[in-house]
Amino acid sequence: MAACGSKPAACESEDEAVVEAAQPRYAYGITMDDYRIDTCRVLAGETLSGILNRHGLTAKQWRDMQPLLKQHPELASIHEGGRYYTFHNDTALCYYAYRLNRRETMIASLLDSFYIWHDTLPQQTIRKKADFTITSSLWNAITSNNLPVELALELSEIYAWTINFFALQPGDSVRVLYDEQYIDSARVGIGRIYAAHFYHGKRWLPAYYADAESLAPYMPDSVPVKKEIHNYYDEQGNSLRKTFLKAPLNYKRISSTFSYARKHPVYHVVRPHTGVDYAAPAGTPVVALGDGVVTFRAYKGGGGNTIRIRHNSTYETGYLHLSKYAKDLQVGKYVKQGDVIGYVGSTGASTGPHLDFRVWKNGSPVNPLTLDSPPAEPVPADLMEPYKALAEHYNEILLGN
Repeated sequence: MAACGSKPAACESEDEAVVEAAQPRYAYGITMDDYRIDTCRVLAGETLSGILNRHGLTAKQWRDMQPLLKQHPELASIHEGGRYYTFHNDTALCYYAYRLNRRETMIASLLDSFYIWHDTLPQQTIRKKADFTITSSLWNAITSNNLPVELALELSEIYAWTINFFALQPGDSVRVLYDEQYIDSARVGIGRIYAAHFYHGKRWLPAYYADAESLAPYMPDSVPVKKEIHNYYDEQGNSLRKTFLKAPLNYKRISSTFSYARKHPVYHVVRPHTGVDYAAPAGTPVVALGDGVVTFRAYKGGGGNTIRIRHNSTYETGYLHLSKYAKDLQVGKYVKQGDVIGYVGSTGASTGPHLDFRVWKNGSPVNPLTLDSPPAEPVPADLMEPYKALAEHYNEILLGN
């Protein structure tokens, strides 16, 4: 029998270990046959010291372990429901292993010598193709076909500027080529979506992802792709994503940033401020950050005169404390990027003229200053032939049996 705290052997998968019954089995590099292994869950209110004490660790051993915990505080960062394993021999607790996440486990040797190591499961990526029809919503279609729910989120993002996902119709359909990620034979998510055909509005709307790596095999004489390109494009090479303006007005300074713990200048209490305040003179024109439809135009409490614009199924913007609205601006009006929609003011709970600007992505506030707004340029002319070849390759896969 191995002594407690002896160095573990090199890691070996259990499948490989049981090819011959006589071969030892390993877990995290530890010979499993030498120990009793218990699988446990962290209970409400439990601490690492309490767990180890319950499984036989002495007070002295816990004291001796403190320098190691200072070097690896994540070992003690357990949470209710977290899974851990204990390895006992006939007399004592020898190893403790805690699963940090799906892939990574931290293991502590607890007798003879104290040391810690990590074990990481390999992640496997498998290219998949899916073809399904929508009967109610994209989300329901994906879940009913036992596909990763992340597909719904990613497809909504790719087609955010092209498809109104609130207006999908029964009979709309999708073909998609993507990577699925597995750990220990369990599906854990998706990787890149390479291509998709989305049938909506009585026509197919293709999307192809292109970057330097994917275009390289189609370049003449292996000429390297020198231009920056990484986006989703349609069959003509036009970007499927539009860009936002950097800011909705000309401003002098940013007087308050995005924060969940700002002391309100009027109410003097700490509360979230999920926007950016742009200090500017009263009457400064405020413009629409991007194309969209006005969904709100009214006085709203502390926000004063407020406008909200829905740009697509993903993004919505808000403009607060306005002095007045642009002429003829009404709910339901379609505005274009750069159109004047109102003017800076100090209405509502405000200490001076400024614009409180807000952005929501899928209904949740995001920081306008870090908003991802990729370039909307098409595929460069000198890369169109390689791009068309790449798109044709994806079409053959999507349309093949």
